[in-house]
Amino acid sequence: MQSVSDIINNAKKAGVAIPAFNVPYLPMVEPVIRAVVDQDSFALIETARLEWVKFESQGPAAVMEEFMKWNESDYVRIHLDHVPVIDEDNLRVDYLSIIREAIELGYQSVMVDGSRLDLEGNIEATGQVVDLAHKAGIPCEAELGAVLGHEAGPLPPYEELFESGRGFTDVKEAERFVRETGCDWLSVAIGNIHGAVSGALKDKKKVEARLNLEHLEKLRQATGVPLVLHGGSGVKREYLLAAIKKGIAKVNIGTEIRQAYESALRESGSVAAAQEAVCDRTRWLIRDYFGLAGTRGLVVG
Repeated sequence: MQSVSDIINNAKKAGVAIPAFNVPYLPMVEPVIRAVVDQDSFALIETARLEWVKFESQGPAAVMEEFMKWNESDYVRIHLDHVPVIDEDNLRVDYLSIIREAIELGYQSVMVDGSRLDLEGNIEATGQVVDLAHKAGIPCEAELGAVLGHEAGPLPPYEELFESGRGFTDVKEAERFVRETGCDWLSVAIGNIHGAVSGALKDKKKVEARLNLEHLEKLRQATGVPLVLHGGSGVKREYLLAAIKKGIAKVNIGTEIRQAYESALRESGSVAAAQEAVCDRTRWLIRDYFGLAGTRGLVVG
């Protein structure tokens, strides 16, 4: 079976991206996998710490158990997304124990997020997790820069954020970070934002984000590793497709399918109906947004 590391590298070489779907509710796992298989595509199923703290995914063990019920290893793998060193509420997290647990459970790639630390602290924390992951034979994703949106309260106006470059990943820091940590993939901030996860804002439509493609090109040249776009929901399609050609090899999608699930569940009261809404939205994302229907052979074959 091909490793996740090889698959992401294949995507980078082929000029396509691997969509990575976050599942804050366990019943979302099956319809996402069904949609990926239906579209003859490839994707990661992923869970982040905030999805068991603020939603109902319950934790790495519960997500792995649900994943194994429906696993189609020719089409999907399971990834541990955002495990922060300091979380969105500015609390310290026992990140190493969470990541160790996930590795023991059989997660096929992991992510540590030290982006709320200073550069030295992020390098140190990420290096620890890279060592753990590589000893287990799996890749490690890290983050540099500030992909905003998960924090409580409203963001400043999006255009103000974009034009100021607030939180954008620094090119020189990225070069040093990748060299010193040995991380396999790097999540970058280039205008992308996360969907809100608390209060009334979590039900609002996301801002239609733009991406600074010139800045992305500099990051690609400086780092040489596959780059990751978090907050993929709502990014203008023209920017997304251009970013994939410039080194984005993995795109995280959460809000698009979470809101489809929650909206259908509210309207129908039926988990089955909510699952169908997730399946339909995932199919649309793969086929019409990413244009990835029928591309599995490019990255797995």
